[in-house]
Amino acid sequence: MKVAQPFKINLLQLKEYGIIVEIKEDVVHVTGLTNCMTGQLVNLGESARGVIVGFDSEYVLVLLVTNPRGIKPGDKAISSIEDFKIPVGDGFLGRRVNALAQPIDGGGHIKQSAHYPIFGRAPSVLERIPLAQVLETGTKVIDMMKPVGKGQRMLIIGDRMTGKTTICVDAILNQLGKNVVCVYCGIGKAEAALNRVIGTFDNGHIWDYGIVVAAKASDPMGQQYLTPYVAASIGEYFMREKRADVLVVFDDFTKHAWAWRQISLLLERAPGRDAYPGDIFYIHSQLVERACKLNNQKGGGSMTHLPIVETLQGDVAGYIPSNTISMTDGQIYTNTTLFGEGFKPAIDMGLSVSRIGNRVQWPAIRGMTKMLQLEFVRFKELERLTRIKAGVSADIEKRLRKGKILEELLKQDQNTPVPMEDQVIILFALQNGLLNDIEPAAVQSRLQNLIRQVRRNRPDLIQSLIEKKALTEDIKEGLHEQLVRFSDTAVQNQG
Repeated sequence: MKVAQPFKINLLQLKEYGIIVEIKEDVVHVTGLTNCMTGQLVNLGESARGVIVGFDSEYVLVLLVTNPRGIKPGDKAISSIEDFKIPVGDGFLGRRVNALAQPIDGGGHIKQSAHYPIFGRAPSVLERIPLAQVLETGTKVIDMMKPVGKGQRMLIIGDRMTGKTTICVDAILNQLGKNVVCVYCGIGKAEAALNRVIGTFDNGHIWDYGIVVAAKASDPMGQQYLTPYVAASIGEYFMREKRADVLVVFDDFTKHAWAWRQISLLLERAPGRDAYPGDIFYIHSQLVERACKLNNQKGGGSMTHLPIVETLQGDVAGYIPSNTISMTDGQIYTNTTLFGEGFKPAIDMGLSVSRIGNRVQWPAIRGMTKMLQLEFVRFKELERLTRIKAGVSADIEKRLRKGKILEELLKQDQNTPVPMEDQVIILFALQNGLLNDIEPAAVQSRLQNLIRQVRRNRPDLIQSLIEKKALTEDIKEGLHEQLVRFSDTAVQNQG
């Protein structure tokens, strides 16, 4: 007697067929899809694709993520019962892809290792551990005073053209040789601006560890909306499967918010403050919540997020800036006035904060920067007060001179990240009076000469700093010896 076998259905092979009823810009109204869900992929017509973003009483609302040409009312819409997933894998390293993880660099097919949902779940509290390692950004002001930990969400905020993208690009350049996978996510950028960033990456040789996910301003609005989710999913693959440290730069959330506002108005959702929809906070928070440091049971990888937000005339109380400030672990604020004065990177110490604090810093740097920020803020205030006075006392003049030396020490050219061991040497020189008797204009050249001398004469000292990350007695003794030798050489050259 034959036993009846249970009837099995593979849900992933089930498909639904619907009909396109109406097309409004990038939003398609579809009827007939009765078992669909938000975030599901839909094939429209012969070649178009979209993702379900909502429902109304009669239709399923599908956001186009490819060019809408070739589809019309009456065409078929086909969906499968599964989330919208993208291919991920090691083959993405060194490549440029769009919001569908398809190559746009002319390099051919990308070998995939797995598929990840673009609307992934953020790790739970039990899967995370406290941050303990510093992400070396290569920007002296940040590494010395506002450190970023691996797994942190650090907002880069400021007016347009104040160096926000440069800070993030320098952080990517500085990961060369540090076993950190970097994902640069360009959202709604002009093609010329995106090409400048890619040219910088070419010159910095980042393609062994770097990936670019981009949707230009000319791309469909659906791609601009999905791009940061795709970048986060690619980063999650390396964090979870490869147990790697990952850095993801979102450039920028302001344009992403604009894209979602435009899409929401097409979806006929009620506009709120500044015409943004009510779920704009959730849209960004579900992204940045995916950054974390995983525990050892989950592999111990980390994903650090550096979202960029643009302000209007320094208004950090705007809707999108205040939203993102509340959902991140600190912010780096770039100031238009400082930028105009020539202090670059134009980071405002008074409005910038890292909620992780200095616990992730190298002990060598932490011990020498406790009062550095306070000294710099006091100098900028004193400089502002004395700017309108004809003459100042000798004591005030001395304090201003000391502050100007510190200001010159913190200045930095773009695309020239400074390694942490060099920053230790710089701080050690400042603390031990090497810069006391020189003009502020000579600070940069003197420090560069000192660093070259230490690297040439004592490479073992540099290696010890990298390994121990602390100022041991042997390292202090070696640095003192190099300072004395450098000072003697400088005196002889002057003679």
